[in-house]
Amino acid sequence: MSREYPIIAVTGSSGAGTTTVKRTFERMFAREDVHAAFVDGDAFHRYTREELARIFREEPERKNQLSHFAVEANLLDRLEALFLEYGEHGTGTYRHYIHAEDKQMIEAGRQVGTFTEWQPLPCGTDLLFYEGLHGGLVTAEHDIARHVDLLVGVAPTMNLEWIQKIDRDIKLRGYSQEAVIDTILGRMNDYVRYIQPQFSRTHINFQRVPTVDTSNPFEVQDIPNDAESFVVIRFRDPSTVDFPWLLAMIQDSFMSRPHTLVVPGARMSLAIELILAPLVRHLLAQRRFR
Repeated sequence: MSREYPIIAVTGSSGAGTTTVKRTFERMFAREDVHAAFVDGDAFHRYTREELARIFREEPERKNQLSHFAVEANLLDRLEALFLEYGEHGTGTYRHYIHAEDKQMIEAGRQVGTFTEWQPLPCGTDLLFYEGLHGGLVTAEHDIARHVDLLVGVAPTMNLEWIQKIDRDIKLRGYSQEAVIDTILGRMNDYVRYIQPQFSRTHINFQRVPTVDTSNPFEVQDIPNDAESFVVIRFRDPSTVDFPWLLAMIQDSFMSRPHTLVVPGARMSLAIELILAPLVRHLLAQRRFR
């Protein structure tokens, strides 16, 4: 846990929907006048896209050993150092990984698959917000999770996660369907080793479950919309949650287990704000009284 400055991490696989949750946090921060330092987990990849492609050309056998989920493909020592420094002093250094959807940076001459220079975090922030793959990672060498005050997992059912990734990577990043499927298959071992265990360490998990047929996620299809899904929300400590109030505030929500709330997909953003806004206020109140 951070000692001076709170850290919130949203963790999930590529295509899970963490960006949607991030946008809800951004709206919440604007309304609550919270000044956050935003950090993208992709910034801590070890290799540019071209460097990774060159490794695979020269050593094809490493293609299934060096995914972005893997420890050796990321600068996890720098990520953990950032969390440690920010938690104690509210400072640190970060950079940005250029994606195809970063239109402004590309127009400014940046190349997709490269990084910006390392730079200091903005001064005077209230908290650090991390969105990426490794916010709850624990290995023999690294314990990222211990630095995080509020850890949120985003883990849709696996078929839906793959459908979302295929759709995004084809439409926004220009990959072929075959290339995306190859990536999914190549990452499977690292997904099981490094990504899935994080969801047992989270304070809250959001899992979107479709109510339409997604039996074959590798067939090109539309992503199920919000009205065609439910969101299963699991709380690690249900004693801190006012379930009667949430059930009253979120129409058609219900409890499936004593620590699990289910809400219609169309009300996911509302649920996120109702659940997380009080937790953010609590983190900031604790900081003020330190």
